[in-house]
Amino acid sequence: MPVDEVTDDIRRLVDRMIDVMIEHNGIGLAAPQIGIGLRIFVVSVDGTRESAKVYINPELEVSGIQEANEEGCLSVPGVFAKIKRYRKCVITATDLEGKRFTEKANGLQVRAFQHEYDHLEGTLIKDRMGQVQLIAARRQLRELRERYEKDK
Repeated sequence: MPVDEVTDDIRRLVDRMIDVMIEHNGIGLAAPQIGIGLRIFVVSVDGTRESAKVYINPELEVSGIQEANEEGCLSVPGVFAKIKRYRKCVITATDLEGKRFTEKANGLQVRAFQHEYDHLEGTLIKDRMGQVQLIAARRQLRELRERYEKDK
């Protein structure tokens, strides 16, 4: 769901998202990963609070060629796979002051943007894995599913 207005509640949510991302040694976290159905993600390619940046209601334009690199995900701990992503992108989003901004990205940042944007669209890395990768990760995925169902 899009964010209609940047309020103090949204700012507190973003602050908590950054805490969770850092606590779990991530470089990005999307609101749906913590059970909040809003179009927000945070990214910090060096994993620090100081470089963390928020992207509210992001729009992503990818370009260039795709390359496969290993990714992990805080939503599926212990599962790593080579995922194809575009090498360049332009992102337009809203900041915590309610202002729209646009920036170009490449390298790890562009990969993080695409990964977190996938979460906003309901896609996990397991959905991007090839058949061989899924077979190799089936034990970890089964254990995660069983743990999730047990905790429900």
